[in-house]
Amino acid sequence: MEKLWAGRFSEASSTLLDEFNASIMYDRELYVEDIEGSIAHANMLCEQGILNQEELTSIKKGLSQVKDEIEAGTFVWELSDEDLHMAIEKRLTQIIGDAGKKLHTARSRNDQVAVDFRRYVLRKNKEIMSLTHELMTAVHTVASKHSSTLIPGMTHLQHAQPTNFGFHLMAYGSMFKRDFERYESSYKRNNISPLGCAALAGTPHNINRKSTADQLGFDSVSTNCLDTVSDRDFAIEILFNISMSMMHISRLAEEMILWSSYEFKFITFSDAYSTGSSIMPQKKNPDAAELLRGKSGRVYGNLMSLLTVMKGLPLAYNKDTQEDKEGVFDSVKTIEISLKILRESLLTLTVHEDNMASACKVGHLSATDLADYLVEHCNIPFREAHFITGKAVAKSEELNIDLSDISFETLQSIDERIQENVMPYMSVTNSMNARTSEGGTSTVRTIEQLEKFNQWLNENK
Repeated sequence: MEKLWAGRFSEASSTLLDEFNASIMYDRELYVEDIEGSIAHANMLCEQGILNQEELTSIKKGLSQVKDEIEAGTFVWELSDEDLHMAIEKRLTQIIGDAGKKLHTARSRNDQVAVDFRRYVLRKNKEIMSLTHELMTAVHTVASKHSSTLIPGMTHLQHAQPTNFGFHLMAYGSMFKRDFERYESSYKRNNISPLGCAALAGTPHNINRKSTADQLGFDSVSTNCLDTVSDRDFAIEILFNISMSMMHISRLAEEMILWSSYEFKFITFSDAYSTGSSIMPQKKNPDAAELLRGKSGRVYGNLMSLLTVMKGLPLAYNKDTQEDKEGVFDSVKTIEISLKILRESLLTLTVHEDNMASACKVGHLSATDLADYLVEHCNIPFREAHFITGKAVAKSEELNIDLSDISFETLQSIDERIQENVMPYMSVTNSMNARTSEGGTSTVRTIEQLEKFNQWLNENK
């Protein structure tokens, strides 16, 4: 069938070009947005006297039939139609005749694809926010059970200071909260209608852009048509936001993988979110967490791809921007399943509290507390206290014990200024609970963080 734009051409386009040029095999994901945008545009054209009521009724009825055919799987997608927009318009005209040809009045595929894709991204922004909220709720649920469960806090992946597991999980809660806020900010910034910008410079037809914006749920209309039709900042933003989310997910997944190993044995994944080995019958592999960790690279690639596509484009629309959708579709699907998998993995974990507590007795985690004691009770400068504590650690190593188990007599033999009131400072539980500064790891402060976090979750449902 002849292309809708074929009037200027005397030769048919090559089948090779049709294949190279077409986006119809993936942009049909936008069919709901496209049909809704066309209905809003038709309503506005009728309001402005450009279409009559009979034509409007016919167009809306025809578009409803097109939607039904797509959802029933009977719609015929042809490569020669190039894209979703042309395919729907062609089918509409087949159904209702000449009225279908009037729908594109005062509209270009440039603003049509811009409104379709923008609305898709905005819709997915909301859905990802909801899934992120569900994940944060799961983090809060698990963390609330472990505000006094000891776990070694680490720097450089070396034992550093005793913390609690709830506190540790709330660090990820804070990351996911920032993710949520990024999606929220992007939604507000990008909820602007491109419809009515036409090819690049607006239209001479007497249209009402506010009408279509209101119908489609936009807060306002864009202010410069030249920018609008070529703008893909909204798509880059969601790719960046997804990349940040996947980075945070990947960090937690990595720790869960470590914690589930026999060397740590802090947690055990449920059978539902583990897999086995084809050759080693004893294996229980954290494949879900490993895939969560690995898929971050996939979404990073999609972000860099679109940034590269956009980096040198002159105004206004260029066919290069056809490359904007596949990466976004892929990243959206990746983050959606990742948020769900991580949530369920967390809620079905078994936490081995005894193993976590035992690990806090390895690595001399109360060393900083001994140094703090020397400063506070013995009036010793911190640098000297640091040196004395280092000697105490070395002595513990010599005795093959953890610093938390060192005797008072041994400590006093290292420095006679140390008094017996030092002993509570050597307890890893006391060490954890001593960190009462705002945002600290003490059980009291962790519970405070959990309460504030829960309040925020309730306020941002």
